[in-house]
Amino acid sequence: MKIKAPAPWTLGGSTGGNLFMLAPRWDKASYLANSANGGAATFSYLGTLYYSKAEGAPERAVALHIEKAFKTPGQTQPPSSTKKIPGQTADEPLTRLYTDTARRDRNRAVAVSNCRKYFGPDYATGGKECDEFPFASTYQGAAGSEYDPYQLPNNFSVQALDGTQNGNAGNLLGQFVSKYRILDGPDDGYLVQITG
Repeated sequence: MKIKAPAPWTLGGSTGGNLFMLAPRWDKASYLANSANGGAATFSYLGTLYYSKAEGAPERAVALHIEKAFKTPGQTQPPSSTKKIPGQTADEPLTRLYTDTARRDRNRAVAVSNCRKYFGPDYATGGKECDEFPFASTYQGAAGSEYDPYQLPNNFSVQALDGTQNGNAGNLLGQFVSKYRILDGPDDGYLVQITG
């Protein structure tokens, strides 16, 4: 495509190239903000949830867990030689699981079962909780392979960690999916990035 200005104006710089368009999106869902008065027009893009591993960050323990799952998945529980945790790249984003509460509950149950198996039945003593990644609120959660034949079994990580920090990370996740209007289903993915 080439652009030419009408006389007497002139254009500087490059006036040719490939056409680029960021596709707009109209959304409306009862679980998104402003659902009573309609939806929102936004541009389609892949949002990123940031967790900090910096000393003193309120979600630090979760950030360190996710970083370990991304960088050294073979060193996480449950063990799997084929584990490749999604949520790092645009090719394998996380997708929000909202409407199917039974599947969300199953994701959580599988995660907790694995925490008991690998960290002992008393893993929750001392204020600890079972943290799972990918999150139970995603289609890639711990029970994903029970619902999707293309998901590998044990392609997730669990770790017993500080319950307060786990709650803080969960609050950040909730704020993120609300602010960025992440829809349920395969068409609206997001990434997780560890900073600090």
